[in-house]
Amino acid sequence: MNQSGTSLATRRALEPGVPLLRRRSVRKTRRQELEVKLATLQKDYAELHTAIFEAAQVHRRLCAPRLVRYGNFEIASEIFAVRHLPGDFFTIEENNNGVLLTLGDICGKGLAAGMWTTHLVGLVATHAAVTSEPESIVAGVNRDVCRMTSVPLASLFLARLDSISGRLDYCSAGHPPALLLRANGELESLSQGGLLLGVLPAAAYVSGSVGFGSGDVLLVYSDGLIESVNEKGEEFGIARLQEHLRRTHTASADAMLFSLLGAVQDFAATRALVDDMSLVIVGRG
Repeated sequence: MNQSGTSLATRRALEPGVPLLRRRSVRKTRRQELEVKLATLQKDYAELHTAIFEAAQVHRRLCAPRLVRYGNFEIASEIFAVRHLPGDFFTIEENNNGVLLTLGDICGKGLAAGMWTTHLVGLVATHAAVTSEPESIVAGVNRDVCRMTSVPLASLFLARLDSISGRLDYCSAGHPPALLLRANGELESLSQGGLLLGVLPAAAYVSGSVGFGSGDVLLVYSDGLIESVNEKGEEFGIARLQEHLRRTHTASADAMLFSLLGAVQDFAATRALVDDMSLVIVGRG
C-alpha cells in the first residue's frame, strides 16, 4: 500500500490501456470490501450500544425506585448520567434498625466510573449486614476500597433513618454536606464524617445525629448538581440550591424533586451537564 492506501493491483488496473471492464471490476470489488467493513462497524456499534443499555438497566435495578414511602416518610430520587452510564448511585435498604440511605459518587465519568458502582454498592451491603452504625459501615467500605488497586476515589453519604422516632444518624465520606430544612425554616448542614473513600485505609470517620420532625425536609445531592453551569460559565451553586429548597419546602418530596431539577435545567439552558447529577429528597409528613 502506498500513502494513498491504493493497492498495486488497483493502480495497475487503472493504468491506460487496461480494458474498461477490468477497471470497473476492480472498483466493484473495492466497493464491496468497503461495504463489508461498514457493515462490520455498524454491527459492532449496535452490539456496543446494546451492552451500554443493558449496563444502564443493571444500574437502575441496583438503585432505589424513584419514589419510595416508609411510614410517613416520602423519599424521591433521580440520577442523570453525563456519559452513557452514571458513576452516581442511590440505594435504600430496610432492616430492623431502620432504613439505610446511601448516595455515592465515584470520581470520573462514563463507563470507567459506572463500572465501579456495582462493586461499591456490594461493599456497602456487605458491611451493613454486619453493623448498622453509619461510621462503621463507611470505615469498613473505605478499608476495602483502599486494599484494591486502580479503584477511583469516591464520596459517600450514608444515613440510618428510624422511620418511627425520626432519628437520623449519618456519616459523610467527603460528600457535599446534605441539607436539613426544618419546618420552621432553619437550615442545617450535615457534614460529619471523614475523608473520601480510597484515600487512607486507616482514615477515621465520625457520625452525626439529628432529629427528623414532621414537616422537615432532607436534601442529599452529588456535586454535579451545584456544578451545573449556565451560558455565562456560572455554577448553580449552593446558594441557589438553598434558596430553591426554602421556596418549595411545603410541597411533597416528589414535587420538590421535579421543581429543583427544573430549576437546574432552566439555569443551565442549552449547556450540557459537566458531571453526573444525583438528587434525593426525603420529606416527613
